[in-house]
Amino acid sequence: MTLLNRYAIRNNHLHHHFYLQPVRTFVDARVKWVRDAYLDFAVEKEKNLKPILSLKNLIISQPSKAIPLSTASFYKTIFDLPITATNFFQKYPSVFEIFQPSKPFSHPHVKLTPQALTVHNEESKILNSSSYRKDVAERLTRLLMLTRAKKLPLDIINLMRFDLGLPHDFILTLLPEFPEYFQICNMDNNSTGSVVFGLELVSWRDNLATSVLQRKTMEESYGVKRQIPIKFPINLPKGFDLEKKVRIWVHEWQNLPYISPYEDAFFLSPNSDQAEKWTVAVLHELLHLFVSKKTEKENLLALGDYLGFGPRFKKGLVHHPGIFYVSNKIRTQTVVLREAYKKDLLAQRHLLMGMRYRYLHLMNQSINVKRKYGLLVSCGNQRMGSFIKGA
Repeated sequence: MTLLNRYAIRNNHLHHHFYLQPVRTFVDARVKWVRDAYLDFAVEKEKNLKPILSLKNLIISQPSKAIPLSTASFYKTIFDLPITATNFFQKYPSVFEIFQPSKPFSHPHVKLTPQALTVHNEESKILNSSSYRKDVAERLTRLLMLTRAKKLPLDIINLMRFDLGLPHDFILTLLPEFPEYFQICNMDNNSTGSVVFGLELVSWRDNLATSVLQRKTMEESYGVKRQIPIKFPINLPKGFDLEKKVRIWVHEWQNLPYISPYEDAFFLSPNSDQAEKWTVAVLHELLHLFVSKKTEKENLLALGDYLGFGPRFKKGLVHHPGIFYVSNKIRTQTVVLREAYKKDLLAQRHLLMGMRYRYLHLMNQSINVKRKYGLLVSCGNQRMGSFIKGA
């Protein structure tokens, strides 16, 4: 039996099983947003990490391992810097070093500090390891398997490249290693009608078509398939309380059958609770694919729109604050998977996140040095003022 036939039989079985399910709708109640200080801090402490790494990769890609400071004005827009590039470099002296080349009449340049270069070299060893490259290829495969067409425009993938942990030049350095996984294809741009480049899955992989929640349930039941509903972990912050009718609805919703995010359940009524549980399963699996278990809300909504979910992703995030948290920190909205965090720390840290935390440490060193320097200058000015008055 071919893979296509197996998929058709499986899809028909799903359609028959859930067609008779009663259609329920979300209760008419407002689910309030409550701030989670720990998850806000988990988001806020990574402020400026993405542009730091982008600039680092740009510098290290140059033959001289440095860039002229005179070209810095171009980087503000390219890397979405909150301040001018020159001020950004000066803000993080533990990461970037401004220096004057020895050549006569040359302009100031920027390079990495020895500490930053050390972290970069250690990061490169991880990124170039076979185990990491297989891991990131499988996560990219799962992302494509979540789509009906098993392909995505490269522009959509680039929105989530950082969160997936893909190398910045993954098209040239990663994809050629896995020709049995991926191929570049042409795709129609639904909004403009033009043709764009996309990434297509070469073949479906059954061994990867099991969600994190399904694997966890099987591990907890020692591999025995029991007829129990698969439920999402709920972690509400301290002091948060749902209305009684919402609690009842959530309890009944959790007991609905779980449909794998790797199945196609678009035949369900989009406003039914069964369809919402499948939508939440897709969101849940997506966030698990990201190395930090979080991403910008706009990225998720853009992907959801492309996949045909429309407003359903947004409703899923709003209706289930015990599963997803939306932080308003760092000039955007960030969706965080609650179960992945213990306070402000990842419960299970990916190797790449370990390296990113090393960069955060350097960034904090820079801030602490500047604060200490500012305090010394302030104290010095006060003493000078007292000296002048005494004179």
